[in-house]
Amino acid sequence: MNILHPISDFINSDAIISPSQPNYYYEGKCPQTGEILRLPRTGLAEAIAHSLMQQLEENYPYSREGKMYGILLVELPNSELRVIKAFSGLFHGNSLVEGWIPPIPGRQEVAVLETQTLAELETIKKEIINLQKIPERQTYQTLSDEYTQELHAISLHHHHSKIERQEQRQKLEQILSGESLKIALEKLAAQSRQQGIERRNIKRRQNEVLQPLQEIIAATDRRITELRQQRKELSRKLQTQMHAAYSLTNFSGQSLSLQQLLPGGTPTGTGECCAPKLLHYAATHGLKPLAMAEFWWGNSSIENKVSGEFYGACLERCQPLMGFLLSGLKLNQPEIIYEDEWLIAVNKSSGLLSVPGRYSHNQDSVISRLGYLYNQEIIAVHRLDQDTSGILLIAKDVVTYSQLSQQFEQRKIHKVYEAIITGSLTINEGEINLPLWGNPDHRPYQQVDLERGKPSLTRFRVIGAEGKYTRIEFIPLTGRTHQLRVHAADKRGLGMRILGDKLYGCLKSVSRLYLHARELSFYHPQLEKTLHLQVKTPF
Repeated sequence: MNILHPISDFINSDAIISPSQPNYYYEGKCPQTGEILRLPRTGLAEAIAHSLMQQLEENYPYSREGKMYGILLVELPNSELRVIKAFSGLFHGNSLVEGWIPPIPGRQEVAVLETQTLAELETIKKEIINLQKIPERQTYQTLSDEYTQELHAISLHHHHSKIERQEQRQKLEQILSGESLKIALEKLAAQSRQQGIERRNIKRRQNEVLQPLQEIIAATDRRITELRQQRKELSRKLQTQMHAAYSLTNFSGQSLSLQQLLPGGTPTGTGECCAPKLLHYAATHGLKPLAMAEFWWGNSSIENKVSGEFYGACLERCQPLMGFLLSGLKLNQPEIIYEDEWLIAVNKSSGLLSVPGRYSHNQDSVISRLGYLYNQEIIAVHRLDQDTSGILLIAKDVVTYSQLSQQFEQRKIHKVYEAIITGSLTINEGEINLPLWGNPDHRPYQQVDLERGKPSLTRFRVIGAEGKYTRIEFIPLTGRTHQLRVHAADKRGLGMRILGDKLYGCLKSVSRLYLHARELSFYHPQLEKTLHLQVKTPF
């Protein structure tokens, strides 16, 4: 079963994703440290999710069942990026579906009990439906309506009769007197009493007919209440047993049952939502989460959600688990060696871009990773090659960025690099002054070109010899792309390539480029003093 999907299954590798701040963070407090842990929903994650929506739209069985879906962008141990996807609950009664991650362990342990309980619940459901449909309910309603109409009709008749009797009394009192008046009024009174008896007889018949039906219906309703309570208790019992069996694992390797995590009780469906399923799977399979996105797709009449809309962790079922699930998660943030309210300096690792690239496959960078932490604009003041490690300066606002950029442009920044080159130098120090030109047909390759090249000046000093290699210190006085790499490799420079520089012809099989930005000195425009930053060379 293919669960680890390449990004190309969702978006083309040349699709342009505009870098932006995350639109949402899955977050929770670490139970051990109290630290707020965060996992973003990034533009790339949303682009992958939108592609999944299209796939769901084209697949009719998926599109007709409304539920939450989610994707998690993960990094494999070999640094490759993959996507895993999940659906909440069951899909047409199935927990295992090709291409989707499996449910959290625990369901199988109570599978027999779950099957039996679900069968009991279905039997109770059918009995409730049958009890709600007993014929006595309709008979009662029909007869009740008939008696109501009859009583209404006779009430109108009696009302008119009463008015007529009142008028007759007034006339009789004008034309009769004595015993004659008394006899006439008694006749009217007897007529009124007879109508009262007639009304009471109708109500007596109504009660005689409807009372047995009412008793049957009341007994049925009591049975329905009992069945509903029984159904509730069965569901609660099953949920408790399932939550005791469900075991969640976080990125610290700690495993706890849902019952242990939420001893006060959990709503139905806890542990079956997308976010816990995705994070548990990543934690138990050595995958490093980078970004996650959840959305609703399909019919939304029950959950009152909009198909195609993104949603965060649900407050009742998922949010209480986030702190535990994210515990131990390290987003592999660059090492911060200096920070104040205006700027950040990091020690960038080899193989990591300084800023996001234009395409979906090269979004991972120092800036994007720090963007997971800083909910504000951050800008790289300069750049280091992807394969070069060392100090990278980042501004927290455009004013600081502009001030520091001017220092780079005016060559007021002092930079020191350390490298290992493939060969032995006969001189201990010197300068390389070779103009560089970027060939537009062979980007990012740079070459020495005396006519079209831009002035490029590098100072170097030998630190020591290491067998067939030489450890060397570079001080670039200009900041051209690949300046140190070309000045080292070109015959008119050192004529010796930097170890690991495959782009410029080093054929040695090594794990990285042996070039490190070791020192950086600059004038801090806000603190009004010079800062000198230095990090240890990792090779």
